[in-house]
This record gives sequence, C-alpha cells and structure tokens, in this order.
Amino acid sequence: MSHANAALTPQHRLRLGRLVVEQGVPISQAAALFQVSWPTAKRWADRYRAQLAAGEVVRAADLQDRSSRPQHSPTKTPQPVVRKIVHLRWRKRLGPVAIAGKLAMPPSTVYAVLRRCRVHRLWHVDRRTGEVIRRYEHDYPGSLLHVDVKKIGNIPDGGGWRYVGRKQGNRNRAATPGLPRNAYRNPKTGHAYVHTVIDDHSRVAYAEIHNDERKETAVAVLKRAVAWFAARGVKVERVLSDNGSCYNSKLWKQTCHTLGITVKKTRPYRPQTNGKIERFHRTLADGWAFSASTDPSQPAARLCQHGCTTTTTTGSTPRSAQSRLSRG
Repeated sequence: MSHANAALTPQHRLRLGRLVVEQGVPISQAAALFQVSWPTAKRWADRYRAQLAAGEVVRAADLQDRSSRPQHSPTKTPQPVVRKIVHLRWRKRLGPVAIAGKLAMPPSTVYAVLRRCRVHRLWHVDRRTGEVIRRYEHDYPGSLLHVDVKKIGNIPDGGGWRYVGRKQGNRNRAATPGLPRNAYRNPKTGHAYVHTVIDDHSRVAYAEIHNDERKETAVAVLKRAVAWFAARGVKVERVLSDNGSCYNSKLWKQTCHTLGITVKKTRPYRPQTNGKIERFHRTLADGWAFSASTDPSQPAARLCQHGCTTTTTTGSTPRSAQSRLSRG
C-alpha cells in the first residue's frame, strides 16, 4: 500500500494508464508529467494494458501494490520439522533456544516458525489456565538472593550409559582412570554438587561446582558470591534457601549475620517459593546447555552463550561437567 503522499496513488496510476494506453502519450512524457521514473510509469501502464486486454473494467482499486511474497520458497522449513517444533512447544513448553538445541537448528529459525504458528508467547500454550503467566521480582538487584544445591552424577570419559547406552557406558566407566571402587570392585563415578546463587531481580546467577554440600562449602560459596556481586555494585540484603542441613546450620546463620544479610526460608515441601533457582536447575536438567558444551571443565560458563543467564564458575570437577544431564 502506497503512503498518503506518494507520487503515484492508485487514482494517479489509473490516470497514467489511461494517458499512455488510450491517448497514446509516450511513456517518457507521462513519467515527467507524474514526476516518476520511466520504469515506474511503464510498469503501471503495462498493468493497465494487461487488464484491458483481459476484458476487465479497470478501476483504481485494481492498481494496488501486489504482495511481494515469493511464489516458491525452496529453503522454507519442512513441514515435518515444523510439527516437531510445535510439538516440543506444546508438550514440553520449551523456548526457541531449547528447541533449537534439541533439533540442531538456529534459534532464529525456530522463533520464526513459532511466530508463524502463533505460539511464540508462553501464555499461548499454557495448558492449565490459558491465562497470562504472572511473574514477580524484587525492585532492585541485591534485594533477595536465591541459593540452592543441585546434585548431579558424574559421567565417565567418553559418555555415560544414558547417552551412549548401557553396554558402552559400562565400558567407558571401566576405562576411566582414577575412579574409586565399591565393595564389588566396580568403579564409582560419584556425584558433583552445583552450588548456585541467583539474584531475584536481574536473574544473574553465580555457580560453583564442588564435591560436597557441607555447611562449610555452602558458606564459602555464599561469601564468594556476595563478594562477586559487591564488585559489581550490588549489596545483598536477603538470602532465601530451603531447609537443607547446610542452610539450617548455625554456621550459615552466623555468616549471614556477619555479612548483614537477613535469612529467609521456604515453607517445608514448597519449593515453588524458591522457584527461580528451581527453574534454573531444571534448565540444566534438560541438558540442552550441557550437551552443547565442548569444554567439559566449564559446564556452567557455556550457559552465557545460550542466553540462559550470566554465570561464573570456580572450582572444577571435570567428569561431572555433562554428568547424567548430557543424555539430551
């Protein structure tokens, strides 16, 4: 559709066509009269001539701009792939980046498909209520920190049984050097613990990987996280955790009191109160961020490149990098 001050509105296109086709005025003179280029004048004159030849009564409405949409798109996303994208969106409620990781596609292509199918908004696929999801956040950074620990299983070199199958996974575990043995002389890969601290307002996450979830480790992680946020101009006021043993310890409460932080607890059996960090850990459990990593010693740092959150990691437990999550 031409704009209001265009040189050739539909009415002027009709006059130009009549002038050239019916009155025989040269195209160059008609172009100069209507102050347009010669190709533009010829295009509308040819359109007028073609409609007259078809026996139609030419009106101004018939000289509107035609759609620039191509008649054939050889690189269009195949319909089976579109169905997979929509299926993952409806059934798993995954975002464009997560779907792209599962289907090995660019996130921009996935988002274009979701938008074309009108399911690009999360509330469009809310199967329970169909209403817009309401989210809360504190007014400024540092007002509240969410803390929690995620226990994940280490995998042997070459991949675990969830990723390569039971038979090959057992072979990889037996071939991994330096693993301790259980009572039956079988190698044990053990577990790693991701200590995560997330700011409620900005969703910025600070994560460290350790070999235990003892109170001393949790307190040390909190101190380093508070220092990390302080270096970026954020003063921590409150910290919210569940009722785990490390967070119920006297050492944890004394450390928070020394740092000037108010301790908050979730209600028993109500992890939704700490939902932001639960969602962060569920994102890790989906495996799309870990499976894309090529550096097993820096699992959480890869999250930045996938747009999940800003994460810093210290410490290392190399074989736990992909852990059991790398099956995706």
